[in-house]
Amino acid sequence: MNAPTLQANGRAFAHIAKFHPELTALRRDLHAHPELGYEEVYTAARVAQALELCGVDEVHTNIGKTGVVGIIRGRSNHSGKMVGLRADMDALPMTEMNDFAWKSAKGGLMHGCGHDGHTAMLVGAARYLAETRNFDGTVALIFQPGEEGYAGAKAMIDDGLFERFPVQAVFAMHNWPHMRPGTIALNSGAMMAASDRVTIEITGRGGHGAHPYQNIDPVLVAAHTITALQSVVSRNIRAIDSGVVSICAVQTGDLGAMSVVPSKATLVGTVRTFNPSVQDLIERRITELCSAVALGFGATASVKYERLYPPTINSSTEALFTMRVAESIVGASQVVRDLDPSMGSEDFSFMLQVKPGAYMRIGQGTENGPGSCALHNSRYDFNDAILPLGAAMHASLAEQFMPLA
Repeated sequence: MNAPTLQANGRAFAHIAKFHPELTALRRDLHAHPELGYEEVYTAARVAQALELCGVDEVHTNIGKTGVVGIIRGRSNHSGKMVGLRADMDALPMTEMNDFAWKSAKGGLMHGCGHDGHTAMLVGAARYLAETRNFDGTVALIFQPGEEGYAGAKAMIDDGLFERFPVQAVFAMHNWPHMRPGTIALNSGAMMAASDRVTIEITGRGGHGAHPYQNIDPVLVAAHTITALQSVVSRNIRAIDSGVVSICAVQTGDLGAMSVVPSKATLVGTVRTFNPSVQDLIERRITELCSAVALGFGATASVKYERLYPPTINSSTEALFTMRVAESIVGASQVVRDLDPSMGSEDFSFMLQVKPGAYMRIGQGTENGPGSCALHNSRYDFNDAILPLGAAMHASLAEQFMPLA
């Protein structure tokens, strides 16, 4: 099935479409050279080189280890405003199963989430904004490392990102295979959930499997613990609230020792919430339940609860502004203004804790065609057809946030 022709309005899209092939070449080069969080040496160098070729005014490197920030000044600066546009750069530790020419050249590493495309779109916006400068103020182009579990946004913030570049608002987008090309979606509140990690260590008394009465079996305790934890959300959280508790890994015993009861079992899982009060309640109930269940069997349990990423919450004013900008490019019928929140997580949340802003999704999936493969899948690839639209959306956010008088 052929991909539909992408329709968009505005001078930014028309201008950027002229160098679509160059953006595609950049995106595919980045795809072929994936790097994990804080290891984006090649990627950061390519970005810095591209920004210099685009004619941006300043290029700052090594922010938050491997982050890059480009600065573009408008035709005037009567407003004194600065806006931030962010793209993530890192890849995933997974093996690519595609066979096209630009597939990963590194075993066990892959751009399975489209950050290569996000980076290329922001470079496209940089070129357009540097060539036209149709805005009154300053644009900070933020190329962020380590989104995939490394909290790269926080690292850049801790490294003085917003002190050095005091933006009034910050915006970001993520490709979405479940939406068709030409569509943009967001809402004016929670977009993504908080992501927490829970590690439960159960200690019993090991021994011979033929004599279980002499042991305190941590495998049995682990099984009861997993079952009990499924009551945390269903019996403690209001139905109109949201929460997820998933135990995703169990490690205990030796598969080659069928008759040996181990002394310890470790459970690892994730908790997802939108509301801090719900997050607090879940953490407390997990700790209480694990201790109580273990005690009932004569074992002990320790819980390590780590709050990794906060929820990604759009500020209302900036979300409504983003919707208006999107409508000016793709038309009102192609903008979803009430997108359901996702229980996935995103470290752009750290930026939204410090600055107002909005996070949006840009459609890329054609039915059974390009861009339709799910994120974090070994056969995923970014749909290059949407590069000019994503770049135009970034650029238009800057132009309309800081319009010329």
